[in-house]
Order: sequence, then structure tokens, then C-alpha cells
Amino acid sequence: MANLQPTTETKGRLLLVDDDRSLLECMGQWLREKGLEVCQASTVRSAREALDRDAFDLVLADIRLEDGDGFELLAYCRQHFPQTTVLLMTGYGTVETGIEALRSGAFDLLTKPLIDEELWMALERAFSQRKVLEENRQLKEQLDERFGLENIVGSDYRMKRMFDVIDSVADTRATVLITGESGTGKSLIARAIHRRSGRRDGPFIEVACGALPEQLLESELFGHVAGAFTGAIGEKKGKFELADGGTIFLDEIGTATPGMQVKLLRVLQELQFEPVGGSETRTVDVRVVLATNEDLLKAVHEGRFRQDLYYRINVINIELPALRERAGDIPLLANHFLEKVVQETGKPVEAIGDEAMTLLQRYTWPGNVRELQNAIERAVLLGRGAIVTPEDLPPAVREGYVPSTAPAGRRTLKEALAGPERQIILDVLEACNWNRNLTAETLGINRTTLYKKMKRLGIEEMAPAKQAPR
Repeated sequence: MANLQPTTETKGRLLLVDDDRSLLECMGQWLREKGLEVCQASTVRSAREALDRDAFDLVLADIRLEDGDGFELLAYCRQHFPQTTVLLMTGYGTVETGIEALRSGAFDLLTKPLIDEELWMALERAFSQRKVLEENRQLKEQLDERFGLENIVGSDYRMKRMFDVIDSVADTRATVLITGESGTGKSLIARAIHRRSGRRDGPFIEVACGALPEQLLESELFGHVAGAFTGAIGEKKGKFELADGGTIFLDEIGTATPGMQVKLLRVLQELQFEPVGGSETRTVDVRVVLATNEDLLKAVHEGRFRQDLYYRINVINIELPALRERAGDIPLLANHFLEKVVQETGKPVEAIGDEAMTLLQRYTWPGNVRELQNAIERAVLLGRGAIVTPEDLPPAVREGYVPSTAPAGRRTLKEALAGPERQIILDVLEACNWNRNLTAETLGINRTTLYKKMKRLGIEEMAPAKQAPR
């Protein structure tokens, strides 16, 4: 055997299976010298026992064995240990045998007598492929962690109901329309739908429809052929074609012009289109998720949005509540963002102080979750202490703040109870859909007392605009 040096990719565990005992010993010793951990077996039965007992990266097995053949072992690995790569070897190699081996799932078929360089190259390829697959697996786990539902923080009953809807529709082909104010996390929800669907291994393509004029948007979505317009030197694939087999997310759909709305209606109905300047019809298999911060039904009534397109995209509607409508989630979100920023920056910030948290809950957050995240990042980066204080927050958040006159650790009972009292009232208000009569009855107080408490605790201005006072 030649003195070949192993690479980092060829470090691992290998099960070597051959009924030629002398070849088994010789090859096993050589592979160990190259840095591999090798287990030897001479029969299908002993190989299966070894697989059941230990984990292996690779299996290198002869096709002809005393009690069966390598194809049996290959089938056993594919059924019980799909993460293990199998290479077969034979002294009677034919084209038909090679085709059968590859179709059955073998990584490679090697022909005896084995040449050192060929064997080593085959092993390096197998280990390199395993490394790529492992990196892809880790990347998918990171994507799941970043874009999965687990990363969407919220205990509000509306958020929990939204999670249930996402789970119900994620693996269907139904078009989803996500509505909500800017900064509520519509892109994050779209990615979560994709990650929880059967298309998760396909591409996720996001297009901001409001960022481009109509001609450029049409080219961006459907592509163009060479010479379609000035500057179109070569052919370009559009986002719909790039998203084939996956999901396309069209954000700010309410900004689409009437001409673009016609083109979108056709592609959503038929999943067919022609590139700009071309006549060839192209068909794609994509899941379409759309989002808007506009009231599309109002736009339909005003003639700015096509009614047929509205009903085509509004198959499943997921409405994201504004942050001010779920103030009970603010502490969860604030602490979540704090933990992320601390991990990324290494700043020694331990927590958000009580007074700072009260201000965070009192603020109405016109920029929603995105604004809260930016506020926490600012507080961590510019703050100087281990605890986030009101002075670390943006001016808009701390406006009207009056510092407590009580020395640290000495607050009045009224000050100490204000935070818990405020949270209890908020929770009951949300559970009662901001019906104040029902809230007062649930809390066991009269309506006038509830109004006074809401005003004193800064809750009055947080009432959702769509809720009429009751």
C-alpha cells in the first residue's frame, strides 16, 4: 500500500466488510495507518451486528460475501442508518453492476484489485460529501432557530392563535396574505411558514414590491430576454423562476400598479408567465406568500386594487397585531432582544431595570417590534451599567419620565405595586378584548375605579384604535 497522507476530511469511523481474510487484515491495517478508525467484518451478519452496536461514517463492503451480498448490507444501512455512506467493491465489475449499485444508493462501486490512489480518492470524496451534508444540516438547524416559530416571541392570545394558523396552513399550497403595520414582523412570519412546510429545502425568495418602478419590478419578478430594453445585455431569470420548488414572498403588495396587478393575477392563477421581451411561456411550482401594511379592502373600494386579485390572494389571511395591542408581550420581547444583543456584542448587561421596563410598556411603539428591537440594541450599546435604566432608552420612550425620589432599594408600597397591578389589568383587558365593563366586573372593581387606574398607569392610551370605549 502506498504512503498516502490523510486529509482532515478522511478522519472518521469506517466499517470494512470482506470475506477475504488476508485482504481484510491488510486493508484494515493500511486504513488505520492513514488515520481512520476501522472495524472489520467478514459476513453480512457480523457487519449488521457492528452497525447495530456502533455508529460509522462509512461502510466499505464487498458485493460477494459468505452469507449474502453487499446489496443486502446497503439496503440495511439505507433503512436503519441513512446517515452512513456506503461504498461497494467487487472483483467482477460490469456496467450493469455499477448502475445497480448507484441506483440502490451506493456512493461508489470500486473494482478489485483496488489501487491505493483510487481507493483513497473514493474515500476522500465520500468524507467530503458527508462534510457538506453535515454543514447543510447545521445550516438548516440555524435557519430553523432564526426563522422558526420558536424565534417568534409572544404569549398574547392573538399570537398563539396565529401560531395555530401557521401550523395548519404551512404545508399546503394555499396563498397566504400577511397583514399588519410596518415593523410587526411580516417577513419573519413568511419565513416561518416556509421553514415549516414541505418546501423548506427549496429556495425562499423575498421581493420588496414597493422598492422598484413597474418596469424594473416586472423584470425582477419574471426575468427578461436579451434586448428586452435598454441595458438588457443578456437573459436574466426572474424571482418566480428562481423560487421554483420553494416559496416567493411578495412584500408591500399594495403598492403594485394596475398593470402589474394584471400580470400578478395571471401568474397566481396559472403559475405561468413570459419574461419581459420574450414569447416563451414558463411554468413554475412555487408557494406564494404576500404581505401588506395597507387596508387592501379599502383600496378595492377606492379602485386602487383589483377586486379579483384581492380575492385571489386573500385565501388565508394572517393578521399581525400591533405591539401596542399586545403590551403584555413587551417584557418577553425586550428580554429576548437583550439576550441576543448581549450574545452578539459581549456587553456585560444583565437585565432591564424595573423603571426602564415600565417605560417600555407605557410607550405606544409606532414602529412596533422593529422599533423595540432597535431601542434595546441602543440601550445595550450606549449604556454603561449592568442594568438598563431609563437614561439608556431613546428620548421618545423616556419622554415624560420622572425619576423616583426614593433611594435605591427604598420604594413606597404604591410604587412597588404599580408594575404588577398594571400587568394584571393589561392581561384582563386583553382577555376581555378591551371591553372595560367586562374587565371591571372580572377584576371585582367598578368601572370608574378601572378608568382611574388605567389613566394613572398609562394604559388608557394603549387601547386599540378599533375598540370603541365601553
